[in-house]
Amino acid sequence: MEAGRNLLAGETSPYLLQHAHNPVHWRPWGPAALAEAKRRDCPILLSIGYAACHWCHVMAHESFENAETARLMNELFVNIKVDREERPDIDHIYMTALHALGQQGGWPLTMFLTPHGQPMLGGTYWPPEPRWGRPSFRQVLESVDAAWRTRREEMERRGLTLTDHLATLSTLSPGPGVTPADLTRIGDALLSAVDPVHGGLRGAPKFPNAPIFRFFWNEMFRRREPAFGEALRAMLEAMNAGGIYDHLAGGYARYSTDAEWLVPHFEKMLYDNAQILELLALVHSLWPDPTFAERAHETVGWLTREMRVGDAFAASLDADQDGEEGLFYVWREDEIDAALGDAAARFKAAYDVTRGGNWEGRTVLRRVGPRGSSDEEAELAAARAKLFAVREARPKPGRDDKVLADWNGLTIAALVRASAVFGEPAWIATARAAFDFVMGKLRGGDGRLLHAWREGHPGARALIDDYASMARAALALFEASGEPRDLDAARKLAAEALDLFGDGAGGVYLTAKDAADVPGARPRQAHDGASPSGVGLLAEVFVRLWHLTDEPRWREAAENLIRAVSGAPEGLGGSPLTLMSADMLERGGSVVIDGPLDDPRAQALAQAALGAPDPSLTVLRLDRSLWPDGPPRADLPRAQEPIAMLCQGQTCSLPVTTPEALIEVIEARGVASAA
Repeated sequence: MEAGRNLLAGETSPYLLQHAHNPVHWRPWGPAALAEAKRRDCPILLSIGYAACHWCHVMAHESFENAETARLMNELFVNIKVDREERPDIDHIYMTALHALGQQGGWPLTMFLTPHGQPMLGGTYWPPEPRWGRPSFRQVLESVDAAWRTRREEMERRGLTLTDHLATLSTLSPGPGVTPADLTRIGDALLSAVDPVHGGLRGAPKFPNAPIFRFFWNEMFRRREPAFGEALRAMLEAMNAGGIYDHLAGGYARYSTDAEWLVPHFEKMLYDNAQILELLALVHSLWPDPTFAERAHETVGWLTREMRVGDAFAASLDADQDGEEGLFYVWREDEIDAALGDAAARFKAAYDVTRGGNWEGRTVLRRVGPRGSSDEEAELAAARAKLFAVREARPKPGRDDKVLADWNGLTIAALVRASAVFGEPAWIATARAAFDFVMGKLRGGDGRLLHAWREGHPGARALIDDYASMARAALALFEASGEPRDLDAARKLAAEALDLFGDGAGGVYLTAKDAADVPGARPRQAHDGASPSGVGLLAEVFVRLWHLTDEPRWREAAENLIRAVSGAPEGLGGSPLTLMSADMLERGGSVVIDGPLDDPRAQALAQAALGAPDPSLTVLRLDRSLWPDGPPRADLPRAQEPIAMLCQGQTCSLPVTTPEALIEVIEARGVASAA
């Protein structure tokens, strides 16, 4: 690798390109960068972030654009930049190492490594001058260099110790599986952490924590206890009104910096909006709410208007504009008055606009007070449209337009469910187009799935999250369409996942068996974070495949995967989607719609099934004419007219022929329809 200059200009990641003109001699992650560190026999400074990260921008401006700081970095270290969204495997390894050092994680992640890539010490953001009880970044650079020169053996031992710890975490942690008592114990513990006033989990900052709240929704049906569903509804109601929601364009920011959902960290991430859209659909399917319908339509509008890359979706929108966080989104009172004229007073009262503002002298729009009459709401909608047009004239935050397979998979599945619940068949077409784009464009030369793609340039190979998320997306499309090709795609992706990532003992690794540029032991990741883990998604895929096909191999794969992670020493509480899958395996079932896809009676039955609120149910649209080699569940008797049955294993309900009767069958196993 060429030494002595910044080598990021040839990369495709928007985050890496943001740093291509730094005076720091950045290198992308790869064998050449690691070889350079060995050649120079000096430590590696690894900096990990992402394009929409506010504090990444701050540290870049303060330190990486500073000539003196860059000189120190270049003299003392081999400097490597990583986009955490492009290489989540590398981020996971070194974030886990930071946690092992007893530090709280976050981005930018700054780690100091041995020339062989072993982590020695690290942190997140360091300021340019000592402040907040933290040393300056230059002081950190100099102290690490001094330690390397004077206590090298100690530093290398630390690197080996951390590497051994990471290897221990990568060992399989099998257990007996998941019992109903486990679900109850963990569900009660998580529910006790809910904020009874503002919704979500207690404290600040506040994240949507979508996997936890999706688990809550499932627990409501398992335990017939509405309190779990109410916790989800309360959080969504608070977010729908709060500043975390973009009331002009649609879409949710990544998190709120306070406990009230008022002031967001303004970046918008695809994975958050996908998961929240699915949660809106789940709650609305049981407890219809006009605000939920509005937020769903507005968020899909934002996705299709601002986030499309071809037929797929971009990763994120930035938090900053002109170096100031949230500048694009906030308002002064005089701007509202000038834009709205006589309509300003009602809008300001509805959206908390005051002379002094509600955040640093400006206003983050949030809805205060109840909904008004239809005429009043129409007036507010017209005012929002005017403000949206005014805001569109402002310089816009940057967009990270790389396409990620796992995040697109989440979006596809959410669009399919929302399509049924909100009566928007066009959303299925949008989901189908995104699925075809990912499956067509995000392919390596060997035909395997890729994790990332941008402007025709392929990125790193797929991780388990990508295979699991896209298999789940294929199943969502299959349940909605009844098309054999979708089930074939899901089966193929699930089988490839087992082959590429399976450990032969039921568990899976994060990286593929032939990954060549991942240091140390192959990592595992079973815990759900802001986005679901590949393990949780894959467990759900296996369970859904079993319910849809009755093929024993999928039940066996689900049982083995759940057992493989059930003995993890850190506990099952961090894996709510795996817990949900364990319940779905035993309690779930499949609503079988037997009849031609184009028969209006079969379509009406399918619509009722697809809009059902119980997440443990799958939908099998069985048009026997499409399966020349035999359909799934070929054991079921052939019907003379379109019918629906609820099947759990080998036991099926009596057939029904109307949507109303099918809804009664489904509701008989669920919670009350009102709470």
